[in-house]
Amino acid sequence: MSDPEDDDDSSSDTDFEPSQLGTKEYWEDVYQKELETFTDIGDVGEIWFGEESMSRVLRWMDRAKIPAEAAILDIGTGNGAFLVELAKHGRRNLTGIDYSLASVELARNVLSGEDLSDVTVKEVDFLNCHGELKGFDVCIDKGTFDAISLNPDSSKEDKKLYVQALKDALKDKGFFAITSCNWTKEQLLDRFCDGFEFVEELPTPSFHFGGKKGNSVTALIFKRMY
Repeated sequence: MSDPEDDDDSSSDTDFEPSQLGTKEYWEDVYQKELETFTDIGDVGEIWFGEESMSRVLRWMDRAKIPAEAAILDIGTGNGAFLVELAKHGRRNLTGIDYSLASVELARNVLSGEDLSDVTVKEVDFLNCHGELKGFDVCIDKGTFDAISLNPDSSKEDKKLYVQALKDALKDKGFFAITSCNWTKEQLLDRFCDGFEFVEELPTPSFHFGGKKGNSVTALIFKRMY
């Protein structure tokens, strides 16, 4: 007889191989190098999924009339580039977290360089935050769930921890905006079916191959439902 938990994950756990991109050590090394580069020449480093991935979510926030004072959490903030854009668009209650200390230092330096001293950036492991993160109106993920899913040691358990941490962090009827290059719309709908309501899919670049249409990136909005 199969393990019920294995059945639950069968549709979404077998699509790609584990990778070092799923390890903390990999990202600590990446952001340490980016921190050194920023210190030397002021280059903030790579914008994960490009600038359009940020603009896409910012446009949705405007359409959804998310208040300027809404509490927003950037999960896996990296170099803090999205926090900068959110602040420039008038968002006033911003928090960024990352489990990489080098990332946190880089993001703080980038924000300081933009004279954005009122944005909070903290070293926090989202999977093990033990209720530290609560009361957010919007949570944003741009590649973090992808990376977690690639952990060579514990991706299956980590995905479950992620969903629970997200449930804890969001207010009732709070929004979750996720951008992914690993997961399809159907897989994300399956992963975030418990405790969330699907709101909409944001348009992303599409391609045609073999008579079929596809997307290299998926961007979805969910609402937390208690």
